[in-house]
Amino acid sequence: MDYSIDKNDFSSREEGFSRRNFLAMASAAFATAITLPESTLQAAPSPGAYKGKLCFFSKPLPDMDWRRLAQSVKRLGFDGVDLTVRKGGHVKPERAAEDLPKAVSVIREEGLDVPMITTALISADDPTARPILSTAAKLGIPFFKAGYYYYEFKDVRKELEKAGNEFRRLAELAKQCGIQAGYHNHSEYVGAAVWDIANFIEPLDPKWAGYYFDSCHAVAEGGAGAWKTATHLVASRLKMVAVKDVLWDKTPEGWRIRTCPLGEGMADWRYFLGVLAQYGFQGPISLHIEYFEAGGRTPAEKENDVLAAAQRDLDFLKAHLREAYGQT
Repeated sequence: MDYSIDKNDFSSREEGFSRRNFLAMASAAFATAITLPESTLQAAPSPGAYKGKLCFFSKPLPDMDWRRLAQSVKRLGFDGVDLTVRKGGHVKPERAAEDLPKAVSVIREEGLDVPMITTALISADDPTARPILSTAAKLGIPFFKAGYYYYEFKDVRKELEKAGNEFRRLAELAKQCGIQAGYHNHSEYVGAAVWDIANFIEPLDPKWAGYYFDSCHAVAEGGAGAWKTATHLVASRLKMVAVKDVLWDKTPEGWRIRTCPLGEGMADWRYFLGVLAQYGFQGPISLHIEYFEAGGRTPAEKENDVLAAAQRDLDFLKAHLREAYGQT
């Protein structure tokens, strides 16, 4: 099926983009790893060194209640849930203060963790921002995914500067609340090429702001090799990782991005996970299931399709993580 951008996902730096500043920043990023908190950057990998949480991204099972969601994905072998706290998600943003503690309590009662939440937050002025972030922090949730910024393609430098200023203020609010912000690189939007967001993320406090890296979107935007550069660029400030695979399909409407099962697409998992091991990444990995065929199926059949796909991809991911981190 054609890959469609999730509209629910939508909703710094004071200086404009400078090629000279960026090149200097990028060179420094490759030359040395910035010191990060222990939760995201560890010592050099050793056998069995990956001890982070493998999480199920809750988006494709929106009709499951919190307990059934936790029970279902625990049976598959997940360690945690990447919980949606946004419109159409498992927790409504305007009810985060009341419902997020309930959801997290239920999930933890089932033996899973909630190491990250996915939000649509793009501004510190959003009235739901502080309640969501402060509640999550009080619950011991270390990370949150921010929302997305648009390019209008009228003046991309000004548009990028505006996005950077908004994210900087949001990251500062997150710091006040005690939760770390991760910005997701997503095709067609600010951050798709990584270089654009790097200019406003790099000056921020690395303890509280970094990247939520998606190898699928990185490959879609730079399949020949730019994605490898992007991987190394973000690796020393990596907070969370999103995992899915991708193909380019030629259709009557033109070339389209299509997500697919892990190992069937363009992503080079041995290389990508090897870089994570090289940098000692220990943050959460969120597995995204977005390729199942849902048309004409009953709700129960759709759920079974998602869970079967999740089992297949989780097994693939675990095997490749063991190889990358040297676990026998």
